[in-house]
Amino acid sequence: MRNQLLLKGFEVELFTGRPSGEHVGVANEVKRDLPDFVTEPDQRNLEYITLPHAQYQCLREALLEPRRRLREWLAPRHLTLLPGSTLSLGDSSRFERSDLSNSYHQLIETSYGSKVVTASIHINLGLEDLPLLFAALRLVRCEAALFLSLSASSPFLDGSITGAHSQRWSQFPRTPEHVPLFIDHNHYVAWVEENLANGVMWNERHLWTSVRPNGPSRPYDLNRLELRICDLITDPNLLLAVTTLLELRVLSLLKHPDKFDPLLVSQLNARELETLSEKNDVSASQQSLDATLYHWCDGSPVLCRDWIEKLLLEMSPLAMELGLEDYLLPLHLILDQGNQAIQWLHHCALGKSVEDVLQDGIETMISEESQIQRSEVIL
Repeated sequence: MRNQLLLKGFEVELFTGRPSGEHVGVANEVKRDLPDFVTEPDQRNLEYITLPHAQYQCLREALLEPRRRLREWLAPRHLTLLPGSTLSLGDSSRFERSDLSNSYHQLIETSYGSKVVTASIHINLGLEDLPLLFAALRLVRCEAALFLSLSASSPFLDGSITGAHSQRWSQFPRTPEHVPLFIDHNHYVAWVEENLANGVMWNERHLWTSVRPNGPSRPYDLNRLELRICDLITDPNLLLAVTTLLELRVLSLLKHPDKFDPLLVSQLNARELETLSEKNDVSASQQSLDATLYHWCDGSPVLCRDWIEKLLLEMSPLAMELGLEDYLLPLHLILDQGNQAIQWLHHCALGKSVEDVLQDGIETMISEESQIQRSEVIL
């Protein structure tokens, strides 16, 4: 049954800086020496993209191998990788351009400033059947807040507590301001062409929303779903757990569209579902697992962690059928102990400074990588 699994790949954005937690931009130098890394408009963060794999055993190494090479490059320069999805100890009043000659970067800096200087994880699932792809997009958009809540890791900005669990999603400019729940591929193509023509979108990539279709030639040639809402997840085991839950939800829809496509099941119409999902995303960015969300089936209120627990129970038979039940285990730990943002804020409440918490997070990130590497050697 495992051949039912979808292709999966990740776009991983990372901050670089000192072991003290201060951000230091080296994206251009990294790209020069490690060409498979990609620069972002601000040089304080960079990105790498993993090749797609269906089997989860391959994904962990795909995530860790580029990080090991990047750490080897950073070490002689007394630099490291930083956890968190915002300029936690940085200076958000500045924009540090990675390419002064890039007109697109100039446009981003002028239009958005440091609001876009964040680190995140984008999860891509391969889906070539277009009607099923758009049904999956609708389901994932209506449940995107759950994945943000599991991943929230940005409660700080400029050395201070912001009051949000995901400051990244709170500040990041969603563009265009209103994105419909796409009915089908034709609806998506017409909408993109209209927004390109009127200048709301600068190019086909200028669609910054919780989830979007992706492919080799957007908006026409599509082959995957891209979940963009997640904060940076530094623990590869947790990232695989989040990905597993996402894939199980999509596989359930592929088997039973009549049970999981919000347009077919919900008591709400498409416009109401769009509003509900946007409201849920905002609530999740503020309180994550403790947020009150509204279910897409009927608009009824539900505590975020209760919704996730229910989904884990519902997805358990399919997870066992596919041999994926062990990959979900980190999610139960998150529900019990809290996501990274909740844990960091707990440490601050006990008297630790933001600097101390970030420095502990740097060490934890290194320790997680070492533990995984040791366990793989033993196996």
